[in-house]
Amino acid sequence: MEKILIVDDSMVQAAQLKSILEDEYDVTVAQTAENGLHHASKGDFSLILLDVVMPEMDGFTLLKKLQEEIITQSIPVILITSLSDATSEQRGLVLGAVDYITKPFNALITKARVHTHIKLYRYRRQVEYQSMTDQLTGIANRRRYEQYSITKWNEAIRLHVSFTICMFDIDRFKLYNDTFGHPAGDKVIAAVAQTAASQLQRSTDFLARYGGEELVALLVGYDAKQIFEHLVKIRQAIENLHIPHDPSVSEWVTVSIGGVTVIPDTKSSYDFYLNVADAMLYDAKKSGRNMVVFADEHMKQLREP
Repeated sequence: MEKILIVDDSMVQAAQLKSILEDEYDVTVAQTAENGLHHASKGDFSLILLDVVMPEMDGFTLLKKLQEEIITQSIPVILITSLSDATSEQRGLVLGAVDYITKPFNALITKARVHTHIKLYRYRRQVEYQSMTDQLTGIANRRRYEQYSITKWNEAIRLHVSFTICMFDIDRFKLYNDTFGHPAGDKVIAAVAQTAASQLQRSTDFLARYGGEELVALLVGYDAKQIFEHLVKIRQAIENLHIPHDPSVSEWVTVSIGGVTVIPDTKSSYDFYLNVADAMLYDAKKSGRNMVVFADEHMKQLREP
């Protein structure tokens, strides 16, 4: 069931709207703009119905804040206005609202407008998901990674929390393709990606296909030892798939993993630490493959024996 947020300081007005919509939607009511912003940033809403006239923070100010926040800027907003309030309608639409409904509410028109914008939102989400998803593996693609990495890096700086970059590479993958063919190679990439994705623990843990047989993972809030131990389990889980490799080099398909954990600040460079993770991956390859090599917050190296 799609979720709708009503932000309105009038209990009577909010109750009327809720009664019109609650048979078809999961409706949450916030009676202040501040509470509305809190709900919007925490919940997975498909639509916000926003009253223009509210005390302390009005609807226009809240609309601007919703547009500024990455997590809420894509949620469509319908303004609640009075029949004679054409100026507010025009101002709200310029600020980014998708539509308006007028007081007193007409149940049929309200339902129709809400249904239309939720349908459009659902379609837009589907298109966005497809454009940001690697079709072979079902995980995020390079485009999504490039957007997400900068957003999360800046968030880690702002919150002063740890940020981890991990690089995965399938060992001797060119030889695998040459031996078993590219369709088999595609299946291996998909299996490795899905296994790695299934081992990630938090909803904020992020995995993307970086290119070819390489994957990249971004994790926030873990210490280096935690991540290192978890990456060893992921590496082992991939080996335990027991996908046969060319017996001249390896019994099973395996991966090498390199990574780094840092607590970034405004002087830190994401690209620098991405290069550190890549250097750890290169070290893992050079040291025999099928292993994890990691740099902690002090650039001290952790590696499997």
